[in-house]
Amino acid sequence: METGGGLRERKKAATRQALHEAAVALTLAHGLDRVTVEAIADAAMVSRRTFSNYFGGKEQALLYDDRRRMAQLVTMVRERPAEDTPWQALTAAALDLCAEFSDPDRLAKMRALRKHPSLLSEQIALFTATEDDLADAISARMPDADPLRPRLMAAAFLTALRVASHLWEDEPDAAPLTDQVADVLAAMALPFD
Repeated sequence: METGGGLRERKKAATRQALHEAAVALTLAHGLDRVTVEAIADAAMVSRRTFSNYFGGKEQALLYDDRRRMAQLVTMVRERPAEDTPWQALTAAALDLCAEFSDPDRLAKMRALRKHPSLLSEQIALFTATEDDLADAISARMPDADPLRPRLMAAAFLTALRVASHLWEDEPDAAPLTDQVADVLAAMALPFD
């Protein structure tokens, strides 16, 4: 959950997190098709109107944590030491963030939620926005590079994360997510070194 800011900001963050958690719990229990915005709002003990102030639909509520983590990833890349190459900054930020993904409950949630194709358009929108933000962060590290290079690097990086995540989700006895991400990013790094 987001922290910091005044009381009002903390209350907003708590409401947003409660709506997200209610959306995830209801979807895992009943399936996405049977979950309504009204049910999510009721479970979070807020009105339908309050839900609409935070999210445009149940898919956005479900993917809130992913959106937050992607924003955190971009921030972590920007905050890496200046001497890191762009790929080193991307890799270090991803590995630092992956430590949060390793719990078994998160794996079960990811597997269950991935079954819902209606989430795909929201995920694509999220990854497109993240790709743009990462390309900007990469450009700051290589200001003299062809503008195409940061965009390609951001796209390749996000593809590598998606592949590693799917490998981790699909294998019941898979190596920890951090190991999967490290292996996939190492393989993907070859063209960027």
